[in-house]
Amino acid sequence: MTKWMIAGAALTALGSAASAQVGDGAEARRAELLRQRALIDEQLRALDTPVAAAPVRAPSPAPATEVVVTAKALSLTTQVQGQTVTTVDDRAFRNTPATTIADIVKLSPGVAVIQGNGPRDVGVSIRGSNARNSFGARNIQVFEDDFPVTQPDGLARFDLTDPHAYGAVDVVRGPSSARYGNYALGGAVNFRTRRGRDIDGLEAGFDAGGDGYANFYATLGGAGATHEYSLFGSFARADGATGHTGYETGTINAYGTFELGERDRVAAKVIYNEGEFRLSTRLSFNQYLANPYQRGCEAAATAAPGCGTISVLANGVNGARIAQTAAEGDLARNDRRTIAGVRYEHDFGPATVWRTQATFDSRVVNQPTSATPFKGTLDSYNITSDVTDRGTLLGLEATSFVQLFYNYLDNQSFSFNKTPAGRNGFGALVSTTFGDVRNMGARAREEVQLTPKLRLVAGIGAERSIINQRQTSYAYPLGASPTQTLVPALRRFWNVAPEAALVWQALDPVRLHARVGTGYGIPQSGQLFVTPEGVFGNNTALKAQRNTGVDVGAEITLGDTLRAEITGYYEWFRNELVSQSAGVNLQAYTSNVPRSVHRGIEIGVDWQPLPGALPGARVQASYSYNDHHYTDFQERLTAGTVSRLFDREGNAIPGVIPTFVNALAAYDQPAGPLAGLGGFAEVTYRERYYIDNANALAVPGYTLVNLNLHYDPPRGDGWWSRVSLFASVQNLFDKTYVGSAGIVANSFVAATGQENGAAVLRNITGSIYAGQPRTLFAGVKTRF
Repeated sequence: MTKWMIAGAALTALGSAASAQVGDGAEARRAELLRQRALIDEQLRALDTPVAAAPVRAPSPAPATEVVVTAKALSLTTQVQGQTVTTVDDRAFRNTPATTIADIVKLSPGVAVIQGNGPRDVGVSIRGSNARNSFGARNIQVFEDDFPVTQPDGLARFDLTDPHAYGAVDVVRGPSSARYGNYALGGAVNFRTRRGRDIDGLEAGFDAGGDGYANFYATLGGAGATHEYSLFGSFARADGATGHTGYETGTINAYGTFELGERDRVAAKVIYNEGEFRLSTRLSFNQYLANPYQRGCEAAATAAPGCGTISVLANGVNGARIAQTAAEGDLARNDRRTIAGVRYEHDFGPATVWRTQATFDSRVVNQPTSATPFKGTLDSYNITSDVTDRGTLLGLEATSFVQLFYNYLDNQSFSFNKTPAGRNGFGALVSTTFGDVRNMGARAREEVQLTPKLRLVAGIGAERSIINQRQTSYAYPLGASPTQTLVPALRRFWNVAPEAALVWQALDPVRLHARVGTGYGIPQSGQLFVTPEGVFGNNTALKAQRNTGVDVGAEITLGDTLRAEITGYYEWFRNELVSQSAGVNLQAYTSNVPRSVHRGIEIGVDWQPLPGALPGARVQASYSYNDHHYTDFQERLTAGTVSRLFDREGNAIPGVIPTFVNALAAYDQPAGPLAGLGGFAEVTYRERYYIDNANALAVPGYTLVNLNLHYDPPRGDGWWSRVSLFASVQNLFDKTYVGSAGIVANSFVAATGQENGAAVLRNITGSIYAGQPRTLFAGVKTRF
């Protein structure tokens, strides 16, 4: 069928729809005309441009106003050409507890999720990019509705908002600094909130579960001819399965798009989150085996075996120390996050659009989480301006993109000694950090249709980064006057990231791509002020890390019954930044690894095995294999006055899970009086992995099973069609497993030079949290 036949059919439908709207009012008629116009434009573009890579889980259809608002500008994470992208839509998680974003992103190949610091915090790793970090996200760029939620220092936190707000999430895998800039070594994640047209009214829900979990949430949304909006709010709390863990957190999340005229559009975004979080201590491996959930750890004097403790100064200044459990010290976090952004688009013509976006992001933290509590205010500003032109280049259809960007972080933070006086036991000042981080530069991208089936993508990004911060550390020697030491850090970095890809529509159902991409990430400012001895000092010689990666992948789509993707990748890292513990009650420090290699395979499948006999049956699975190892790394260890180098060449990079699998078998009744009734069984497998550079200590692998039953009927006239229900069992067989493991420091015996083995490493504290035991959840949601 030619493009003109499709256009003619669409115009006929447009005429019919327009006729049907006579007498229904100008606003309704305009909305329908806009919807049909967007469909025509999209169908014409589809004939001239290869369709986007088929996601493992197809996203929900985008509302018409979103197509009209964003179709002309180059998309951030949807319809990405030449790179592996997986979209997980809310079909996969809307009838589940979705207590954290781990329940969403774990469904993408290449993504591993670990528990962060506390029961709601989540660490996300794409191809091992964030595996060594014990909280939040590093080395990936995170967005929400195309607005950045990664601050200019490279940190994003995933306890920011509630998964019930989202309609889909896009996971872009592979080094992507040409498109996303600093810290995009592993790729990018873009959470997309539910659209107002899909909500069309008010929805309210309540989820409850074990360990005191409760979440009340509501979503309001709607759309008109020139606008669309959604407003989400929730309050969630839980006690946590581990001793002295729990949280109470509230979230507001709003997104709206508005047409100011035929050529002008505006989008606005607001996120607000505030939470109180109780935290336990991380354990040694032996402590975990003895008491994984830290029962009976209320007081150090009467603590049960396996309880973790911290060492605090009795007077908060100097002198004698005492041991306290997490409950005695009331370890906690009280964080507040506010993000506000606005995006403006203007059409210069039918094929050219100018887009400018500004985002303000404020992170206010109060964290008595250890023996050195931390307070700070980190406000950031992010501005981008770009032009997209969909025209021709040398007579070939082409999409051209150029962007300028600038972001700035103002850091004002303080660390203190902890006293025995609980959560508010802030003693003498330990350090202050003041200064800023700035990133500025330009990006360009060209997508050229060489033949009807072959597309070339080329891009480049250039970025100037400046860290200008100063840290003052304070010491309080016994019998002497306090001292202070200033460590200034002024570091400037130039980074350039090219990329190129070919996309070939080999057959109608088969798309192939080959890509070379690059990524870079400068050190975080805090890494510049901790020496390898785990104390405050000058570590300002750190270099920016870089990687160059090759992707070869295929996407297969067989109608609505099979969607599959397979990607192989090989990445060469230079000066990879690795952080590890320096020992008990010492801070983690960072060093550069000269060379390392990351390589692996990712497979995703979404299959309807019996579309005729059982149209509601579906099998979804993802498989990821990672072989990450050092190729040039001499690690220096110190024991007393003796210092030695240990060769780590060929060793696996700790924290990276070699193999992980998610598989789900589901059935949802598609029609009839029981339409919407369904359930699934899910299996998660994680292989054992090392947690030290010498590869002497590994945490065991595990397999978890989850079950779910739900009723989510299609919209209709009856009251029952407005109610959804679910019940879930997480970790059905109550498996005890390591939910998170920080990297432990290796050591050696000074007298012999012999490196200590697993027997010693198993007693190093500050590493392990146990995963969630068997937990029951149930929820109800209604629509108005």
